[in-house]
Amino acid sequence: MASIFTKIINGEIPSYKVAETKDFFAFLDINPNSKGHTLCIPKKEVDKIFDLDEETYMGLMQFSRKVALAVRKTVDCKRVGMSVIGLEVPHVHVHLIPLHTMEDARFQQKTKLSGDEMEKLAKEIAANF
Repeated sequence: MASIFTKIINGEIPSYKVAETKDFFAFLDINPNSKGHTLCIPKKEVDKIFDLDEETYMGLMQFSRKVALAVRKTVDCKRVGMSVIGLEVPHVHVHLIPLHTMEDARFQQKTKLSGDEMEKLAKEIAANF
């Protein structure tokens, strides 16, 4: 059965897409730690990051860097943190989180944004990609 992220890639579930290439996809986290929290995923459905073949792993890191630079241009923050965690979705995903304090990296406090705010933000980040 396809993961929720594969369904997002296939357009079966809506998302706030930030960037897409032939092999990778980036979209806003719908339950963000901070404004601009973005997920980068390979289109190839693999559960664990270190199970990716080396080419896909390196490509994901390059793609994530480019997305992080776009996030940083768009969202005022001290830095963009990166985390590869998460057991809830069996599909590799890199979290890019605009950090203002270390609390933003702890996955305990969440930011609420309206659908319109998410749509606007996704377009702004995409324009900087």
